[in-house]
Amino acid sequence: MYQYFNEIREILEVVEKKEKKNIDKSIDIFTDAIENKRSLFAFGASHAGILTQELYYRAGGLINMNPIFGKELMLDTEPITHTSKMERLEGYGTTLAEKTPFEKDDVLILHSVSGRNPSTIELALAAKERGVITIGITNLEYSKSVTSRHFSGKNLYEIVDVVIDNHGHIGDAVCEVIGVEQRVSPSSTVVGATIVNTIVSEVVNRLVEKGIKYPPIFYSANLDGGDDLNQKLYEQYKDTIHYKF
Repeated sequence: MYQYFNEIREILEVVEKKEKKNIDKSIDIFTDAIENKRSLFAFGASHAGILTQELYYRAGGLINMNPIFGKELMLDTEPITHTSKMERLEGYGTTLAEKTPFEKDDVLILHSVSGRNPSTIELALAAKERGVITIGITNLEYSKSVTSRHFSGKNLYEIVDVVIDNHGHIGDAVCEVIGVEQRVSPSSTVVGATIVNTIVSEVVNRLVEKGIKYPPIFYSANLDGGDDLNQKLYEQYKDTIHYKF
């Protein structure tokens, strides 16, 4: 049996059991926001931003999920070490927040495994100042073992309204190789994607139970009629969609 499969299964079982309360809170927050025509946002820096891409413009995903992309934090940046410098640069997250159309009772989900870098912390702080409900996906054991790189001295888990722990190892990688000190194969993307897609699926279930016939989910553009359905949903939810469609 493959070690990585085993490690991921074990982590997912722990997350499902120990994070149910906070995942349920997040489902409630998303459901209420959509019912009340509030906007949804997602952010992560560098590899943490893969979850933002997972949530954005995806068949079976929420059409009203707005990504916050910092170009200096994307993985096509060269040299790639520049992304680390920008993630740690105080003021960059505040600048991203300034161009994001946050309003009171909107929702922002942030992903940062260590939770220590200024870009994510500043977005969380700026959003909260504007009355946005914040959800953080992080690794509590890891985050509590490191100091903040932000002048506030706080890590992400100390700022957001809801914390979901991904229960990975310190350093993120999970597989041990004999003779190699560094573990390999990180868990945060797989586990994080499972968390956010669980939230999406349960939110859609809740909305349907509440009588919403056409919840704001993308239909596959590769299915006949998909483009037309997506256009109709866009018209219905366009006040909460802040990207060009």
